[in-house]
Amino acid sequence: MSSDGRNTRAGRQGDEREHERRHGRRSAVPARGRRDGSVLIVVCGLPGVGKTSVAERVATRAEGTLLRTDVVRKERYPDPDYTSEETDAVYADLLDRAESLLEAGDTVVLDGTFRRERRREDAKRIAADADAEFRLLKVECDEAVVRERIANRTDDESDADFEVHRLLREEFDPVAVGHATVDNSGAPEETTARVDGLFPTP
Repeated sequence: MSSDGRNTRAGRQGDEREHERRHGRRSAVPARGRRDGSVLIVVCGLPGVGKTSVAERVATRAEGTLLRTDVVRKERYPDPDYTSEETDAVYADLLDRAESLLEAGDTVVLDGTFRRERRREDAKRIAADADAEFRLLKVECDEAVVRERIANRTDDESDADFEVHRLLREEFDPVAVGHATVDNSGAPEETTARVDGLFPTP
């Protein structure tokens, strides 16, 4: 190999190490045959079911970067109107950020309702384009528990109330096969055990 080739490879490895240092460790989730082991994990479900707590645990177990639609929305629209155009822009921004991280070899966890099948397919497509593994988790919860949790929310980016939960429940596109379900109705340690079982550490 020429000295130019060795220098180029060394520079690339140095850039990768610097990116890893700045953006966090790489995925511990098995992803055989995938470039750098990158994984895109979508945590979907209705408002109030506890997606964020599940997504946070998933991100910890998978050593990934967590991106939330609620946070992206507030960054783009401090006083959001929740129009369809606004929502389209939020998901486009979310997936753009995820794509950049995946192409760098990082694992990414997306926390959002993803009530439309086309949005899940969009996420699956960017994972395929980045040669990353795709995993889909749907979080569910008993309605009575959802009502209580929404009523007790404090300091959260989500503006969705129980009426929004009920409305979106009627509009939620069925989730296709090939996903895992996390029931978040019980004690936190039960949910944690379920997530840990789905994302074992080495």
